[in-house]
Amino acid sequence: MKFMVTSRGDDVSNTLQQRIKRYLLDFGLSYDDEKPEMVITVGGDGTLLQAFHDYSDRLEDTAFVGIHTGHLGFYADWVPDEVEKLVIHIAKTPYQIVEYPLLEVVIRQEGMANSERHLALNECTIKSIGGSLVSTIDIKGEPFEVFRGDGLCVSTPSGSTAYNKALGGAILHPSLASIQIAEMASINNRVYRTVGSPLVLPQHHTCLLKPLNDVDIQVTVDHYTLEHRRIKSLQCRVAEEKVRFARFRPFPFWKRVRESFIRE
Repeated sequence: MKFMVTSRGDDVSNTLQQRIKRYLLDFGLSYDDEKPEMVITVGGDGTLLQAFHDYSDRLEDTAFVGIHTGHLGFYADWVPDEVEKLVIHIAKTPYQIVEYPLLEVVIRQEGMANSERHLALNECTIKSIGGSLVSTIDIKGEPFEVFRGDGLCVSTPSGSTAYNKALGGAILHPSLASIQIAEMASINNRVYRTVGSPLVLPQHHTCLLKPLNDVDIQVTVDHYTLEHRRIKSLQCRVAEEKVRFARFRPFPFWKRVRESFIRE
């Protein structure tokens, strides 16, 4: 099997990265950072998020597994003391593939014929650069509301515990093929009115955002910031592609939620 190991860049993560690489090479596996079948990340959720984008063109052929060297992560579920155990699993044990849905974002700019397509593992946000964002929201081709406020966040189920949760969005199990729309400080009065609650859309529903006011727009896709002077529309839906995680043991989602947000 071909593998690669990526690190967050700190001393602890770099040391573990080299140990894992050496161990797996000793087991006869091949190191290949161009077309790996498995990507092992050492660091945290941000490290795995970066690896996902680095290999987003190989999602059907690449599985991810994460080791966290900081706080407990939602994607990185192994700890440094378990490195030897994980290496033996990778080298000797058949593993289960768990697939989670992704968010497809299509951006169309004013005056440009071609559109941009992005994949998000966590979320996409749209904000104005100075002033409020005013945008129509169409769902499944039908007008739903006109939003006015700081911005909007569209998240995946696996990303629902990130920025979405901070905005008051629901926590969704990552196996659900859906996307969630959460508002950022919406303006609600006698003139402007939104539903005021997060919206969960199923796989076959598309959300289309069309900014109405003459402002510069900033779009983020996970940890990447994309600045656009004028956006004609931003389309979000569940992507056809999925992210694949290698599982060697049970990794209960609700246990992770409890340990991350409730357990002292």
